[in-house]
Amino acid sequence: MWTKIQLAFTNARVMHGRASGGRVRVRAGRLGVGLSLLALLGACGGGGGGGSRTSGTVTAPPTSAAPAPAPSPTPAPTPTATTAGCSVRERQDWVAAQINEWYLFPDLLATGLNPAAYATVDAYIDALTANARTLNRDRYFTYLTSIAEENAYYASGATAGFGVRFGFSGDRLFVIEAFEGGPALAAGVDRGAEIVGVGTTSANVRSVAAILASEGETGLGTALGPSTEGTVRVLRVQDATGTREVSITKRIFDLTPVSSRYGARILDDGGRRVGYLNLRTFISTADQALRNAFQQFRDAGVTNLVIDFRYNGGGLVSTAELLSDLLGGARTASNVQSITAFRPSKSAQNETRYYRAQPQSVAPMRIAFIGSGGTASASELVINATLPYLRANSALIGTNTYGKPVGQIALDRPACDDRLRVVAFASQNADGQGGYYNGLASVMESSCQASDDISFPLGDPREASVRTALDFLAGRSCTRIAVGTQGPQAARSTTARRLFSPTRPTAAQRETPGLF
Repeated sequence: MWTKIQLAFTNARVMHGRASGGRVRVRAGRLGVGLSLLALLGACGGGGGGGSRTSGTVTAPPTSAAPAPAPSPTPAPTPTATTAGCSVRERQDWVAAQINEWYLFPDLLATGLNPAAYATVDAYIDALTANARTLNRDRYFTYLTSIAEENAYYASGATAGFGVRFGFSGDRLFVIEAFEGGPALAAGVDRGAEIVGVGTTSANVRSVAAILASEGETGLGTALGPSTEGTVRVLRVQDATGTREVSITKRIFDLTPVSSRYGARILDDGGRRVGYLNLRTFISTADQALRNAFQQFRDAGVTNLVIDFRYNGGGLVSTAELLSDLLGGARTASNVQSITAFRPSKSAQNETRYYRAQPQSVAPMRIAFIGSGGTASASELVINATLPYLRANSALIGTNTYGKPVGQIALDRPACDDRLRVVAFASQNADGQGGYYNGLASVMESSCQASDDISFPLGDPREASVRTALDFLAGRSCTRIAVGTQGPQAARSTTARRLFSPTRPTAAQRETPGLF
């Protein structure tokens, strides 16, 4: 959810630069410290079963505020533990120093830990933040990732994989979305297909059921292969055309945040024109697509909107703020959009963000937000921002959201390709409302329960969630979402469809829950 902002707060920049060995990225939003905000899902899965929820990335160049160089589209390999200054212990010590300085919940950090007792940096981070995780405040939102991988993803959505989003229904694996430009869609694998078997060749395809029974979800993630260009897997696919085996080679592709097939369209609901937007992720390439979509809505004169966030795990705060501006045609420059609050020792970084008029802004009378357990962070930020102004005319459709009202800053140690995402700030709306750790269903004045019907394309008025959204906009009755029906409590439900994420997701998988 957070956006990179490079500012000239020299003292803080130098301090962080020295502590991190170079550039400091603090996911905290529009701050005068060279911080940039980002809001994502959790590292090890969440309500939707995965994704990354990080909020805010602060970039402070070590010597100047000059723009950072453009990221390489192909992520560089992470240095090994033998790289000078990058031993496990040195990285653990660096991580501990950053967390102790910036963590939003300092009183919850574990004390007296011996880093030598933990074989990896990740295990040490997990131990340091265990108390906050037990209290549902930091569900793997604090983690270590790759600078190169994240830069590539946020610049263009670049990632290597099949180009699909996987979801579980019980122990059955389905394709719930296929991305344009990805190899799977090119091979005819699209939303609604079930993956019933996986192998490296046709001769060794194993059933998904057998893999899950013997090795669990970790084994299935291993069977599907690493997110490495050139990895080949044979998938046994079952869909409307029958059952077949498809050989797919993973390759790097740019994830389109607004689909060219169904991302933005005008729906006809009994003669009423409704704007529909499906936003997959908050990355910088979404900005122009969002402007184009809202210009289309503005030109059509629509006053009711469906915003589909059902799989959106978050991303850049700057893009979330732009989307809120585009939804804020009726707002003024004195209307608060969001409030960012750090721990008391970092209160100088607190900020209030006001609405900013955009040429493409619309003034909707009613908005139906489609959400699920995979809807998190930046998506929740946008929804929460509308509540003080639209009240019951803004509704959550589908199931409860993930529940991540906090954001991360990003602290970089370039020599080790280490980017530490640290929960460092909380987000609130104009009413001071935040703290929705159990999902937004508990704070929405209006909500309507609906399923995710993968037998229909996204954006199709016949699909259950879209149909229910149209019903709400038209004033038709619906069943309210029960608090706790999704969100974090259902992360491992055997009945609700949830997004599939590997144990240690890539940067792209953190931001795009279910991505493979």
